[in-house]
Amino acid sequence: MEQELNENMMNVLKNELVKALGCTEPIAIAYVSAKAAEVLGCIPERIEIACSGNIIKNAKSAVVPMTGGMRGIEAAAIAGAIGGKADKQLEVLMEVTNEELRLCNRLLWKKMCTVSRLETMEKLHIIEKMFAGSDEVEIELARTHLGITRIEKNGSLIFEAKVQEKENGVDYSCLSVENILAFANTVPMEEVMFLIEEQIRCNTAIANRGLSENFGANIGKTLLRYYGDDIKTRAKAMAAAGSDARMNGCELPVVINSGSGNQGMTVSLPVLEYAKYLKAGKEMTIRALVLSNLLAIYQKYRIGRLSAYCGAVSAAAGAGAGITYLYGGNEKQISDTVANTLANISGIICDGASASCAAKIATSVDAAIMGSIMARENNAFMSGDGIVKDGLQKTINGVVKLARDGMKTTDEVILDIMVND
Repeated sequence: MEQELNENMMNVLKNELVKALGCTEPIAIAYVSAKAAEVLGCIPERIEIACSGNIIKNAKSAVVPMTGGMRGIEAAAIAGAIGGKADKQLEVLMEVTNEELRLCNRLLWKKMCTVSRLETMEKLHIIEKMFAGSDEVEIELARTHLGITRIEKNGSLIFEAKVQEKENGVDYSCLSVENILAFANTVPMEEVMFLIEEQIRCNTAIANRGLSENFGANIGKTLLRYYGDDIKTRAKAMAAAGSDARMNGCELPVVINSGSGNQGMTVSLPVLEYAKYLKAGKEMTIRALVLSNLLAIYQKYRIGRLSAYCGAVSAAAGAGAGITYLYGGNEKQISDTVANTLANISGIICDGASASCAAKIATSVDAAIMGSIMARENNAFMSGDGIVKDGLQKTINGVVKLARDGMKTTDEVILDIMVND
């Protein structure tokens, strides 16, 4: 049983901690376009793309990487069709050339791509049609950023797959605070080292770029300039700086969490700063990151990849738990850290991927640090304090209900505000 549990935990980590270049929603669009162009066999003359509201919300303002600063759904679709490599998956635009970029700009100016909203129950859903001469390709993607479910060419079905309830066959039911903590404490280092070290390397590199150059609203740099450089500020600034860079065109990959690069940076970079501050050894640091990653996934997988609930909240709660772990916190203190954080900031909305994500990350990490301090002092919000219930599992159940059910209308209103004058 223990071996099966460990295998499931490893499968969750391998499925979630993957590299991505740029915001994952425009990248999903570029991936669909790259695959469609591959099936079409030539440069398209016209693209029609229909996206779920949450895709529109998250792709509307984010800079598409490797495009010289182009933003939005049309740019992502055209870049994927012209220079994308579908076999690179979430790094689909990594090899776009200058010549391809010039063509992308011309086609974007000619408005060869039209966008519409897809009426669907799925939060993450794309249907794209691509045309050249008498040929037509249609591709559908649902539920996950790489989850192509249907490919048709000239009306003939050439690929079909069911939308998976278990993503890539991975069983997430193994996740619980008790199981996650046991796994973090006992997993052999050689089994998780390659995943976590890549997360450390990639996410630190983009955060450092965000601190050394100007991106977006420069939240990370501003925090250090005006709030000092104590550990609490550094933890917030590193995560924010990574988002500054990623949301505004930096062409460095990140290791994501729960389908999001911002969440991947939020769950890792504050923990790394505290590990350095506490002079934690390599093994302790990696175990803390295993814990923080899995606790973030534990919260988010039931909410769904996309929602009106800001994913930085669940990621920061995971990071707070990782910080508590580094201080030697016990299971109750780790659980209380997550609950303390969720009780504080679960109302933060997701209004799409943009420069403001960095500020929301900084706010969320601040709340997580406070939640960790409270827990280590054996202070915690009690059952009945707002959405806090008796035990972390029940508290998370409530947050899932809030995010999935309570914020449905919020999602629609946010999108209306964003797309209508």
